[in-house]
Amino acid sequence: MEFTRELNAVGLSCPIPIIKTKKAMDELKEGEVLLVLADDPGAREDFPAWCEQTGNELLKMEEEGKVIKIFIKKG
Repeated sequence: MEFTRELNAVGLSCPIPIIKTKKAMDELKEGEVLLVLADDPGAREDFPAWCEQTGNELLKMEEEGKVIKIFIKKG
């Protein structure tokens, strides 16, 4: 999947990945896609909830080993 920007949040614990994601999303234009790399198990629940609350679209979430790849489209 294509993306505009990548945010590496591997090694960071909640709530830091969400805080960094918000800052990165603020810099994107509507329709652009952010790829977030995270390894905090809470990300599986945190990111869908955050997207729902903020009006951004969770396009895809997949796991590669311990890393969770989260694709978010700015809404």
